[in-house]
Amino acid sequence: MKILVTGANGLLGQKLVAILRDEKGIELIATARGVNRNPEGGYTYLSADLRNMDGIKVFIEICDPDVIIHCAAMTQVDECEQNQELCWENNVDTTQNLIEIAKSCNAHFVYVSTDFVFDGKEGPYTERDMPKPISVYGESKLAAEKLLHQSGISYAIVRTVLVYGTSLNASRSNLVLWVKKSLEAGEPIKVVNDQWRTPTLAEDLAKGCYLVAKGKHEGIFHISGEGMMTPYEMALKVAESYGLNASLITEVDASTFSQPGKRPPKTGFVIEKAKEKLGFQPTSFEEGLKIVAQQLQ
Repeated sequence: MKILVTGANGLLGQKLVAILRDEKGIELIATARGVNRNPEGGYTYLSADLRNMDGIKVFIEICDPDVIIHCAAMTQVDECEQNQELCWENNVDTTQNLIEIAKSCNAHFVYVSTDFVFDGKEGPYTERDMPKPISVYGESKLAAEKLLHQSGISYAIVRTVLVYGTSLNASRSNLVLWVKKSLEAGEPIKVVNDQWRTPTLAEDLAKGCYLVAKGKHEGIFHISGEGMMTPYEMALKVAESYGLNASLITEVDASTFSQPGKRPPKTGFVIEKAKEKLGFQPTSFEEGLKIVAQQLQ
C-alpha cells in the first residue's frame, strides 16, 4: 500500500512518518513545505505547497497513492480569525485540491479534523452529534469535511482533541510542553479552568489515523484520550508528573484572556466507535506524560 502523508513536518505528521516508515507493506511518501524535519531513510520526502494545484499534481500523479492522510492545516485559532483568507486557502482549498488528486488516483482519503467543529455546549461529543463551529478555524475545518461528503470519493474523517507530544525541530509548542518549559524556568502561568477537553497523545492520534488508513475505513471517527480535563487540571498533572512547582500555576477563567478566536467551552469525545471498529485504545494522560518525559531525555 502506498500512503501519502501531508503536513509531515508537524507533530502528527512526524508521528505518522515514524510509524509508517518501518511498517511492512507500506510505501510512504511524506510531504510538507520546506525542508524535511524528519529523520532520513525508509520513505520519500517531497516539498510542496498544497495550495498550488499545478505544483502538487505533478508529484502526486507520479506517486499515485492508494491512501492520502491529510494532516496539513492552519491550526492557530487566533491567526485563522485574523487572516480568514489564508485560513481558507490552507484548510479548505488544499483539501479540494487533494480531493481532485484522490479522484484521479482512486485513492482513499483520510482527513484530520478537530473538536472545534462543535460549539462546546453539549460535550463530550459522538460522531453523530451535529457540528456548529464558533470560530473561523472551526468553520474552515467543517467546510473541508463538507467537501468530502460531497466528493463521491472513498473517505474517512478523523476528528481529534488537544494533541500533545514531542517533535523534532518543532515550530510550535503544545500545552504540555508549554507548561513544562514555563515551570522549569520558574515562570508563573495562568491556565483556564472553565474549558474541558479529552487531551490526545500524538502517538495515539497517529495510530488511529493509521488504523483508519490501513483498513480503508469510511465515515467519521473520533480519536482522542478518554479523561475529561480542564487545561488547569492538565497543568497540575504536568507539575506533579515532572516534579515541578505547581504554586506557579494560577487558575483563571476564559474571560481573563482577550483572544480573537472563540474556544468552545466543553468538547471532548466519546470514542466507543473507534474502540469497536478500529481496536483503538488511548493512552492515559498520566502515562502520556511519562512517554513525553522519556522522549525529552
